[in-house]
Amino acid sequence: MSTLDFQQQLLGLRQQLYYFALSLTKDRDDASDLLQESMVRALTYRDKFRENTNFKAWLYTIMKNTFINDHRRSKRTKTVMDTVDREREQVRMVQMPHSPEGRIRMDEIQRSLKSLDPAFRIPFNMHHQGYKYNEIAEHLGIPVGTVKSRIFQARQRLMGMLSDKPQAA
Repeated sequence: MSTLDFQQQLLGLRQQLYYFALSLTKDRDDASDLLQESMVRALTYRDKFRENTNFKAWLYTIMKNTFINDHRRSKRTKTVMDTVDREREQVRMVQMPHSPEGRIRMDEIQRSLKSLDPAFRIPFNMHHQGYKYNEIAEHLGIPVGTVKSRIFQARQRLMGMLSDKPQAA
């Protein structure tokens, strides 16, 4: 297929490709971006198209793969950004005790921790100190599932205790 024929067929399928992109993205702007990216890829990889094969199917495959790759990339980016946000929150929580409100809140947390039953407090503290579940289980001589359950229950109980207490103003 000549370059001119290739480009004419590509432009001839533009509207159909746009509707396919719209069905994938559910957004007009994203569909336009996907269409543009897919057409650029088709032009870039023109030499990969095999004569006497279905040109339309080839283009749809490019678009579908482009959409999937972009979706996966955005999920990874979101995961990284969520991790960054969690790290920032942890840093903020570590820095919080330097303020008067932070010290009061930290005292409340410590009191609540001390009031927990040792069966929950010990695994929770060990996990907070960086021990892995299997290390805690081995140290305490209990199953890993029990460790996870007790840490979860400790969190739930602490949240309950701390949410009942009035916040420092």
